[in-house]
Amino acid sequence: MFKQAYCCFSKNKLAELDFFMKRNQIVFIGLLLLSVNSLAQKIKKQVAAVPTEFAVPMTAEAWTFKPDKVEFITHKGVPTMKIAPNSEQVSLKNVTFENGTIEFDVEPQDPRFMGIYFRQKDANESEYVYLRVVQATTNPLAADAIQSAPYIKGVLLWDMMPQFQGPALVKVNEWNHIKLVVSGKQMRVYVNDMARPALHIPYLEADATSGSISLDGAAMVSRFVIKPGVVQDVPNGPGYDPTHTDPRYLRHWQMSAAIDLPPGQEAVSQSLPKDDIVWTAIDAERQGMVNITRQLGGSTKRRFVWLKTKITASTAHKALLRLGFSDEVWGFVNGQPVFVDKNLYRSSAGRKNPDGRCSIDNSSFVVPLKAGDNELLIGIANDFYGWGLVARLESLEDIKALE
Repeated sequence: MFKQAYCCFSKNKLAELDFFMKRNQIVFIGLLLLSVNSLAQKIKKQVAAVPTEFAVPMTAEAWTFKPDKVEFITHKGVPTMKIAPNSEQVSLKNVTFENGTIEFDVEPQDPRFMGIYFRQKDANESEYVYLRVVQATTNPLAADAIQSAPYIKGVLLWDMMPQFQGPALVKVNEWNHIKLVVSGKQMRVYVNDMARPALHIPYLEADATSGSISLDGAAMVSRFVIKPGVVQDVPNGPGYDPTHTDPRYLRHWQMSAAIDLPPGQEAVSQSLPKDDIVWTAIDAERQGMVNITRQLGGSTKRRFVWLKTKITASTAHKALLRLGFSDEVWGFVNGQPVFVDKNLYRSSAGRKNPDGRCSIDNSSFVVPLKAGDNELLIGIANDFYGWGLVARLESLEDIKALE
C-alpha cells in the first residue's frame, strides 16, 4: 500500500514538474522572440541610417580647396563646381571611401588632364583615374585617352603600367558622365557609355585600400553621387594575371642599396659591386614587374641600384632576353658587359615604345651563357616617375633553372 501511494505521489509530482517546465519554456521562448525582434529592429534602424547613395552638394561647405580656385555656380541649369586651372586638388570633406560606386558629370576645361583620386590615404598613397583630354576629345581610337595608375610612396606609376589605359570619347562643351565601380582589388570605369567599360582594372596596385576622394584639373563638375558598397557584378578578388603561369619571367632578384648617380655618368665594369655589398631580396609582382618604386619610392635626383639573379644553363649557348625598364640599364653576364640601353620619356631620341613606358616590348638582348650557373647583373638608374624592370627569356631551351 505504501508502494502504491509512493508511485501515485511520484506521478503527481512529475506531472506538476512537467507543467512548470513547459510553462517556463513558453515564457523563455517568448522572451527570446522579443529579444530577437528588438535586435532585428535595432539592426534595421542602423542599416537604414547608412545611405545606399548620397548626392554631394555643389557648395563650398562640402569641399576643401585653395582660395580663389573654385566657384560654385549654376551651369546649364544645374548646380556646378567650377575648378580653375592650376587649382591643385579639390577634396571632398568627411568621406572615407573603400568600395562602391562614384558617379559624376564633367565638362573638362583643360586640354591636358582631368582626374579623380580615391582611396586617398594622403598625398603619397592613392588610386588615380584621369582623362588625357586632348586625346579623349579628338580621337575615338586613342589608346591613352583614359588612364589609371596608383600613387605609391609619392610616385604616380603611370609609366610602369601601360596596360591600364584605353580609348574614351569625351564630348566638348557638353556634360560627360563618368562612373567608377570599385570592388576590393578590381575596378571598372565607364565614360558616357554605361554598358561598356572604358577601363577594366583587374588589380588596383596602390597600397592604400580606403581613404578620401579628390579631383584635379580645370573642369565643370556636377551631379556627384557616391553609392557605398554598390559594386554591381565587379568581383572583389584579384583578376587574372596573364604572366602568372609563364615560367620564362625572371622573378627573383637581389637588390643593392640606392646611390646617387650624377647626370651623364655611366655604370662601367670598374664600378661593379664589391664583395662586401649588402643585398636585399626583391621579387617580381604582377605582370612580372620588379617594382623598385614600391621599395624605395621616388627621387628628384638620378639614382642607381644593382639587381642580380642567377640563370642555370645545361649547355653553353646564347639566349635572347626581352627587357622592359625605366629609365636606364647596364647589363653584365658573369662580369662581362653585354648591353646598355635607355628609355627616356623626356627625349624623343631615347624614348622606347610604347611611348617611353616600361613594357616587355622595350628592348631585347642576346646574353651569352656558359654551362652551369650564370650571374645576370643589371644596373638601373631612374629620375623620372616609376622605377623598375620586367625581364623574360624568349625560350627556356637549354635552361635548367632560374633563381
